[in-house]
Amino acid sequence: MAKFNVLKRAAARTHEGGAGYERGVKGELFMLAVANMVGEDTFYEKAGERDARFADLVHRVAVEDVEWLTRFVRWLRTEANMRSAPLVAAAEGVHARLAAGIAGGNRALIAASMDRADEPGELLAYWMGRHGRNLPMPVKRGVADAAMRLYAEYPLLKYDTGAHGVRFADVIELTHPAGRRGGAWKDDLFRHAIERRHGRAEAASQRLAMVRANAELRALAAGEPEALLDPQALKAAGMTWEDVLSMAGSALPKARLWEALIPAMGLMALARNLRNFDEAGVSDEAAATVTARFGDPAQVARSRMFPFRWLSAYEQAPSLRWGHALDRALQASLANLPSLPGRTLVLVDTSASMTHRPISKRSTVTPLKAAAVFGVALAAKGERVDLVGFADGTRPFRHRVAAGASVIREVDTFVRRCGEDGHGTAIAASLRATYDRHDRVVLVSDMQTMDDGTTSAVPAHVPLYGFNLGGYRVTTVPQRTPNRAEFGGLTDATFRMLPLIEAGRDEAWPF
Repeated sequence: MAKFNVLKRAAARTHEGGAGYERGVKGELFMLAVANMVGEDTFYEKAGERDARFADLVHRVAVEDVEWLTRFVRWLRTEANMRSAPLVAAAEGVHARLAAGIAGGNRALIAASMDRADEPGELLAYWMGRHGRNLPMPVKRGVADAAMRLYAEYPLLKYDTGAHGVRFADVIELTHPAGRRGGAWKDDLFRHAIERRHGRAEAASQRLAMVRANAELRALAAGEPEALLDPQALKAAGMTWEDVLSMAGSALPKARLWEALIPAMGLMALARNLRNFDEAGVSDEAAATVTARFGDPAQVARSRMFPFRWLSAYEQAPSLRWGHALDRALQASLANLPSLPGRTLVLVDTSASMTHRPISKRSTVTPLKAAAVFGVALAAKGERVDLVGFADGTRPFRHRVAAGASVIREVDTFVRRCGEDGHGTAIAASLRATYDRHDRVVLVSDMQTMDDGTTSAVPAHVPLYGFNLGGYRVTTVPQRTPNRAEFGGLTDATFRMLPLIEAGRDEAWPF
């Protein structure tokens, strides 16, 4: 998924002293973390500057309210699904608290930042790279708590590789988690991680059935590659599809290999590999297994895949046999979209420049189609959305979408209406013609406007979000202005960011 750049609104209200001070710093930290969801430079702030500001805000909040920061860090990792930001926030927060001589809460803050088995090593790598190799006891204990919770056989096989600077064994030896608290198998797991890290070849204990099965299957496949075609054996050995493809090389027919892998692959991996399935010639029976999973709303919900991801799979799938299932999956993914309270005006630029090139080198989707997906998806979900196409501002048109309508069909219909309002771009005039007491306005355009006054066309108290599909060479929405934000690009993260920006503005924390 392509990243995009953020021009966030001005920092949250700042006050001096007491509770007002806390609210202002917390709001600014929250808003900056939301901006960091996309991870690139902003229009006015380079990544290094932003990272330094993030650390400074964390230091201040950590000293004032560690309970709030711990909830925030846990939310960043588990709900916002971010990885680097919670690790940095936890490490910097504990460092600031220890420097201030504050005990209590530090261990829990560290532990809250990790939710995947490679992250204890990443946190230690960050701490040692930033603050030196001396590990304070709260850091050791918090990381040890996470290792006890996250380390298991499958994560060991998947993540404990030479590509990681701090391996599982390093974490165990530096933090001393008590394996016996997790039972004898956990003790065996920790011992095995240490033995393999130091190159001491030793068979895993009988209690580590998956680790043993993995070693046995690898040894067998070296002489008999056909052993990799047994789905049950692959599952029992904790093999990832990437591992199997690498091991098999050209020794096995790709169709049979994919058919063995498909039952254990995740939904996102399936969606990404549809072209590979077709090029390999997988059977219709295997394809039916895939489409059945795409049609399961519960699996789509668990995947956390949003409409743009499904549209991308639909656009890139070469075979018609995937089309209906992908349409159903996209419809089911609407349930993953957060709600936008009140009424929203989505104003989409339909001028000629929005149809000339795809949104990225890896995509065939034009800026106009990407913009249409955003508006149609919200309307089809049942949000109170007025979707309007505009160009030169003389005849902007309302595109009505019934709740539950097919997003793919409605997007195609909207795109065909390109030209109804001419082919130029007059943003301010179009806003003045279409704004009608909406609670927020979303403007999607390449921002090559022929007129001025974009921000004044919407009342100052109403949020105006611009999505600049021309990158960030030209900005129309003013910088550092309350209730104004401009983003360079449009992806699935867009759906999550809007309600979060408004939550930060109102200090209505989602945790």
